[in-house]
Amino acid sequence: MTSQTIHRWYTRPVLFVSDVHRALGFYVDQLGFERQWHEADGAGGVCQVCRGECEIILCEEPSRTGRGRLFIELTADGHADFRREVAERAIPSTKTWWGNDVLQITDPDGNELLFPFSQ
Repeated sequence: MTSQTIHRWYTRPVLFVSDVHRALGFYVDQLGFERQWHEADGAGGVCQVCRGECEIILCEEPSRTGRGRLFIELTADGHADFRREVAERAIPSTKTWWGNDVLQITDPDGNELLFPFSQ
């Protein structure tokens, strides 16, 4: 019998943005993420934000913006709390369909964040 080593696979999606500072303002000030790190002590074009276990790398590369889509699953209570935050902060959102009902939030560069409603 062969022993197999199980390795942890850890992912962080990269969303391309036209202005990393504007994107940080949206993700931190509007969506409640925290900035974890920012290249070149805040002067660079790459940074990472997180909220809970959701980590996203924002990369300033204007020629590639607006093509990302993240599917972010929350618990039923977490989704209800998040919808309340969205309403309180007047964050534009749309209820749409992507395999099931989702709340869609589009960042300033056109990247889509999809939050599925609990089944």
